[in-house]
Amino acid sequence: MDITSLRRYFRKDSPRWVILLIDMVIVLLCYYLTNFTVNSFKGRFDVEMMAKKSLFVLVVYYCSFLYFKTYRGIVRQTGLRDAWGILKAVFVAFAVLMVTSLLVRNIFLDSNAVIVFFRPSYAVVFTHAFFTMVCLVAARVFYRTVYERFFFSRRAVERVMIFGAGNMGTLTLNLFRNEIRRRVKVVAFADDNPNRIGKMINGYKIIDMKKLTSDFVKKIQIDSIIIALDDNNKDRLSKISAWIEPLPLKLKIMPTSAKLLSGKAATRQLRTLKIEDLLGREAIKLENPVVHEMMHDKVILVTGGAGSIGSELVSQIAFTDFRYLVVLDQAESALYDIQQELRSSCQKENVLFMVGNVRDRQFMNSIFEQYRPQIVFHAAAYKHVPLMEQNPYESILTNVWGSKNVADMADKYDVEKFVMVSTDKAVNPTNVMGATKRIAEIYVSSLNKKSGTNYIVTRFGNVLGSNGSVIPLFEKQLKKGGPLTVTHPDITRYFMTIPEACQLVQEAAVMGKGGEIYVFDMGKPVKIMDLAIRMIRLKGYKYPEDINIEVTGLRPGEKIFEELLADNENTSKTHHNKIMIARVNMDDVELKRQKIESLCRQVIIPTNDHNPMLLVELVKEIVPEYISQNSVFSTLDFEKNNA
Repeated sequence: MDITSLRRYFRKDSPRWVILLIDMVIVLLCYYLTNFTVNSFKGRFDVEMMAKKSLFVLVVYYCSFLYFKTYRGIVRQTGLRDAWGILKAVFVAFAVLMVTSLLVRNIFLDSNAVIVFFRPSYAVVFTHAFFTMVCLVAARVFYRTVYERFFFSRRAVERVMIFGAGNMGTLTLNLFRNEIRRRVKVVAFADDNPNRIGKMINGYKIIDMKKLTSDFVKKIQIDSIIIALDDNNKDRLSKISAWIEPLPLKLKIMPTSAKLLSGKAATRQLRTLKIEDLLGREAIKLENPVVHEMMHDKVILVTGGAGSIGSELVSQIAFTDFRYLVVLDQAESALYDIQQELRSSCQKENVLFMVGNVRDRQFMNSIFEQYRPQIVFHAAAYKHVPLMEQNPYESILTNVWGSKNVADMADKYDVEKFVMVSTDKAVNPTNVMGATKRIAEIYVSSLNKKSGTNYIVTRFGNVLGSNGSVIPLFEKQLKKGGPLTVTHPDITRYFMTIPEACQLVQEAAVMGKGGEIYVFDMGKPVKIMDLAIRMIRLKGYKYPEDINIEVTGLRPGEKIFEELLADNENTSKTHHNKIMIARVNMDDVELKRQKIESLCRQVIIPTNDHNPMLLVELVKEIVPEYISQNSVFSTLDFEKNNA
């Protein structure tokens, strides 16, 4: 038989009767060995009597093995559960033999040959049980060891350190011990809890995180560190990873959901850390049941429903009990993708997908007239700062005129609530995109004063993973081998995840009474340079040896520091400590509304002047705090200051 055939044979599970037969042979051999050992010392070793008594012993052990099903386990995957099952079976057999021997000795006082047959020696029964237990477990461990060496000996062993000496760390250790296909050797534990440092866990000394240096890692030859924490606290994760990232090893995380899974499944959920893990704050969870109540039996319209925010918003709303959900976007391919995704996930027939543009006033009027939406989420907008700086006409046409169309239709058709998705770039804007979003905020807020519709604005920072954001850009640059590009070494941004952003939008719809601008407490801003370095290290590269970072200079209209509130704004609290209401200066709102209508006429009438300088000058009149930065439109600010 060649080696390939032998491997194929060993991979097959042996019939259960074969395992039971082997176990019975072990029981018999252990009984003979026990008799020889015990009775030889007494000088009365009787082979014939031993053979007769062995039949009774075999019957008792056979019945016990059948009852506890010890033969059903897959031998090559033997673990603590199998050993425990064998222990119970052996103990029960031992107890039956002891009780039987005791009863026979006390009830039948004569030495009839049949009676002696059921009267094994106490010493033999006890010693035999011990030998049998050891041999049964040893046989399984031996087979498992041979199996692992035979199939997995050529695989490299990964030496890992487990960070976290709590319950999750212990669980992770046990998972690796029971997972034979994963060639992992745990060499040490580490922790940042001073109460645990220096103590022992499963034979491993718990090392202080501060001792984890490059020299120490090389000394004990660690390939990976696995973070196994009970809660995966974001702030703690960020501090731990910041310390470990510069070390020459891989950094992975064990998800807490592994507690609910078997060992084999859980180890396969090991993953590298994601940037979302390192935001430095806990994810904001709203989970307000009133959101579902608000959506009940309502017609809901989502503009920009195929975008990053819009598509997630649609996905979340799709699982509520609405009457109709109208998803509108001008991007046909992206709209098709979200349509197919929803059909496979929620399978609802009352989700309608409309290809159209919010800039088309007649089209928007027909949508509102036909479907009569009661709740509108307006997420359609142009958002890329450099592109909009080069195309102010398009930015105004979509972000201002498009928003005005949707807001006007909401008023005309008595929509209950209108929620607009805005951005932190609308605060003290330095670019066309931010300024046009601020104008949309102003117009929406102005309508709230004269309309029966509740107009609400949500404002948040950069969204992780959204189209065109920095994370996907860095991912693409890493795949190409670098370098990563950062526009300024000190540039910082607030970050949130897409699900967080969409929860805020829905929560705003519930809380809003009209006229509010809701903002998140998004924690501390993140330095983009630090973010780039962390992404390089999380991918297993060294900075700057493997992948470098190139500073390209600020793009037109780009800020170094973003803000969530303008200088003349303050906030008031809501029922959620992470959500605030920005109190915005609404002076001259009627005058500004008239200027906004004038700006819209300037872009929608083909014969009007669409010169970028003229358009941006009109924008600056509506948003006086808009000061262009690193842009050709800075000359307008210079002329204004010297007028």
